[in-house]
Amino acid sequence: MTANDLQPLIPAGAAGLALGAFFFGGLLWTVRRVVSSPRPALWVLASLVLRMSMALAGFYFVSDGDWRRLLACLAGFAAARLAVTWLSRPAAEVDHAP
Repeated sequence: MTANDLQPLIPAGAAGLALGAFFFGGLLWTVRRVVSSPRPALWVLASLVLRMSMALAGFYFVSDGDWRRLLACLAGFAAARLAVTWLSRPAAEVDHAP
């Protein structure tokens, strides 16, 4: 694999990061919103439809029929999942001596 072969994979990976940030950030926002909502099922369903539609359309357009770009996009998507999970973790509790 040469540098020319890797060149179209970098924007595909970056697009995967953006799609993943939208998908998992939206999921985090939805979960936080559902807790205080009078209609949680509506929020969950609407969020799922919107996030899945955007992610699938994004994968479709980014891949453009090339499995390598699809794989790079998926790798970026997975990296975004790790990033959102890491950034949204609760603050560590300080253990004080009794």
